[in-house]
Parts: sequence; structure tokens; C-alpha cells
Amino acid sequence: MLIVVPPSETKRPPATHGSPVDLERLSFPELRETRRAVLDALIVTSAGLDAFERLLVRPTLAREVARNTHLLELPAMPVLDLYTGPLHDGLDAARLSHAGAERASRRVVVASALWGALRPVDRIPPYRMHLCAHLRGLERVERRWREHLPSLLAEAAGDGIVVDLRSPVYQAAGTAAVPGERAVTLRVDQGPSGHRIGDVIAKRVRGEAAHHLLESGADPAGLQELSEVLAERWPVRLEPPDRRGKSWTMTLSID
Repeated sequence: MLIVVPPSETKRPPATHGSPVDLERLSFPELRETRRAVLDALIVTSAGLDAFERLLVRPTLAREVARNTHLLELPAMPVLDLYTGPLHDGLDAARLSHAGAERASRRVVVASALWGALRPVDRIPPYRMHLCAHLRGLERVERRWREHLPSLLAEAAGDGIVVDLRSPVYQAAGTAAVPGERAVTLRVDQGPSGHRIGDVIAKRVRGEAAHHLLESGADPAGLQELSEVLAERWPVRLEPPDRRGKSWTMTLSID
């Protein structure tokens, strides 16, 4: 089983000291050339007068944009420690048991607009970049990552299933090139009582689902077995795709 996790717009600030990112030691070395091209374009873009417009951020984030210009000098930290958004709060990697953390090291891949794909062991600095940013010389980067991520994620999954926690926006960077019956996108709906939930809650529940899967010790061979593991905590609805070859959808209901 491979769990594909999105990044987060919010990140912890850099530490006061520590080693910077080592591009040569990051997982998936086949992405090295593209990573360097995207990184260089981000640094140039962040130094420009139109940086806020290109990076799709408000001027209130000027400090984070300025920090992009010296990313390679900032202290790096483990990828799952860096992200602080609601999905990563739900994943709560710091509270995984030893066995759960070991499973995460093998089963979790974080798909990043800047780095492409990362394992939990990787160390990176904080940065500000959305997948839809228009970088100088590259423009939209999801096209670059689509050249690599489908085959890379399929290889990382091996013969197992792929559980994708990303939103459609981040899935545009590439989904695993595996048969549809081996891939599922995890969604969260409003539950049987009919009340509406916010996106923050939905993201957090998807993170909690990943935490549950890692702590369960289960290695489901198929989507039905996966739904049974998640059904230990949430009502689950499994739906086939509307087109052949697309991933299934698994929806968790919360009340």
C-alpha cells in the first residue's frame, strides 16, 4: 500500500541552526534535474517585482516570499515535521508509534509542487509555493511533474494499492499509473445527519485516516479490504470510477 499525501501551504519556520537541504540525498534521484529547474525558477520568481502575483500570495506573506530567495541556505527538517496544515495535523506523524513510523517511511510519499515527491526521511527547508504558481521560465509546474509522477508513484506502490489523499488540484501533477481497481481517492462528506462540514475538517479527517492505516498494521491487498480497515472508525462508501482506468473513490462519512 502506498499513501500519497499532499503538502501544506502552512509550514513551520526554519530552525535557528542546522544543515541545509542536500539535493543529492533526497529520495527519488530521478527527479533531481526537474527539482533543480523548479527550485531555480522559484528563487528567480521570488526576487521579482511581480512575485506576489506569480506566486498567488498576498503581500502580507512578503517575509515568506523573501525567504524563498535563499532556500538553499536555510536549515532543513524532516518533511512530515515541516508541514502544519489540517491534513498533517490529522496525520500527526510525531505521535505515530515506532511501528507506525516505520510503516510511514515505506508507505508514505508526499507530492510537492517544489520537490516533486518525497519520503518522510527527506529533510527540506520551509518554502512558499503553490502548484498553480506561474514561475519565470517554467510557468505552470504541474506539467513538468506529470512527466515523472505517474510512473514514479506506480513503481513506489509495487503490486500494492494506492491511497491518494490529494485534492483534484494537486492530483493534476500526476496520479499513479496503476490499474483503476488498485487506486482510490479518499474523500470526506457531511455524514448522515446532513450538516455541512468545512474543508479544514475534511482535510483533517483524511489525515486521521492515514494515521489509522499506518497504526493498524494492515496491508490491504484490495480496495474492499482497505474499506474494511477504515470502517473500523468511519462509515465508508466505495464507488467505482465513471470512466475505465480512473481511480475509485472512497468516501468517509462523519456525523
